[in-house]
Amino acid sequence: MTTPAEIAATTFSQKYNCSQSVFLAFAQTLGLDRETALRLASPFGGGIARQGEVCGAVTGALMALGLARGTVTPADKERIYNLSRDFMQRFEQKHGTILCRNLIDCDISTPAGYQAATEKRVFTLICPLLVQDAAEIVQQLLETA
Repeated sequence: MTTPAEIAATTFSQKYNCSQSVFLAFAQTLGLDRETALRLASPFGGGIARQGEVCGAVTGALMALGLARGTVTPADKERIYNLSRDFMQRFEQKHGTILCRNLIDCDISTPAGYQAATEKRVFTLICPLLVQDAAEIVQQLLETA
């Protein structure tokens, strides 16, 4: 059986961004077609449009949690906020931050920073682990929430 972490890692290795990779690992089993999932998550890679902000693996994970356990009424929003905070706390405990630029130690919002990240091979040495970890945490939360 293929796990969400394996799906996320494989998707990332196919050059999809971190957000797409994590979100797609859950989207299809939650009833969202592949193309729509990839389109929805596409702006969030590289810390939201390659700005180095919140890690794309985190945003993809939050979208997956929202798709699985999100609310359709304003009254229930605390439940998904709590689940989302739990995810972010677990990710931050494991990696020290949820910010892309800090996770990869490069500012990819600039051409020079992106080049430095490429030269340091962060997209092959660091990001795949972040994608896998995010998917694993989402899976754990969905199994218990």
